[in-house]
Amino acid sequence: MDLSTTYMGLKLKSPLVVGACAPLTEDIDNIKRMEDAGAAAVVLHSFFEEQLQKERLELHHHLTHGTESFPEALTYFPEYSIFHIGEEEYLNHIRKAKETTDIPIIASLNGYDLGGWLEYAKAIEQAGADALELNIYFVPTDMNQTGAQVEQTYIDIVKAVREEIKIPLAVKVSPFFSNMANMAKRLTDAGANALVLFNRFYQPDIDLDNLEVVPHLLLSTPQAMRLPLRWIAILYGRLQVDFAATGGIHHGHDVIKMVMVGANVAMIVSTLLRHGIEYLKHIELQMLQWMEENEYESIAQMRGSMSQLNCPDESAFERAQYLKAIQTYHPVWDKRV
Repeated sequence: MDLSTTYMGLKLKSPLVVGACAPLTEDIDNIKRMEDAGAAAVVLHSFFEEQLQKERLELHHHLTHGTESFPEALTYFPEYSIFHIGEEEYLNHIRKAKETTDIPIIASLNGYDLGGWLEYAKAIEQAGADALELNIYFVPTDMNQTGAQVEQTYIDIVKAVREEIKIPLAVKVSPFFSNMANMAKRLTDAGANALVLFNRFYQPDIDLDNLEVVPHLLLSTPQAMRLPLRWIAILYGRLQVDFAATGGIHHGHDVIKMVMVGANVAMIVSTLLRHGIEYLKHIELQMLQWMEENEYESIAQMRGSMSQLNCPDESAFERAQYLKAIQTYHPVWDKRV
């Protein structure tokens, strides 16, 4: 059976791609283990806009310290001691990953506005990355900022990065737009070669013992895959862009479902954090077993077969299916069940 696929022009041996995650990809040995376990490509952990700001502010501080009356003003930038590597270290990490493995290495930039970090995209390309995933992580809270202005910020960032690099560009976004279909089209028109659906905004928690707001990372559950599955199914065949599904993909059957609605690749993170890198072999085996049982010879044969474009009931991914779902559900204590 042929598991091969393409993603942004990159030829991959399967749809199994390890998504951006620092605990998984900061270690070069881990990346090699991923390749050996069956990963077709790896997205490196993100380099954050704040990291560039911090390093450049520190350089400015050392260059200007003592030249003004209030040098303490240079220390207003938040403390980002959580960052493990700097600009050059990230570029060297790309180079080492390329030297160590034969699979595509996709770098990741995480930003939220049109800042000086855009020039770093060019440095990432020069370091040898096969592609760049642009993670636009933006939570608008300005009450005077309109939805149209927020959307334009995304478009401006994508256009600016596209002008900087020649390697393929994937854009990872959240689903929180008034019209996701229109936004997908605008991102594609702005130069995105792929859309990564979807970003998860991590929510803080309250520590009642210390009365502090604290970060709280929850790994995805299989239920999370429903949202990207729905939107990839709706968008497939309507845009000249590739799709990467991310969120809630834990088993081989999940990958099959994503391919069937139109995804080129499935990005896997949480299940590897739970079960280890070797779990990739299990996911691939599940895929092969299902394909054999159902007489599928290739990934290409099934891709998009269950998308809205090819679904007999085109409303199945829209409001009609919502009405059907709520009308047919019965609680476990219902005597009719």
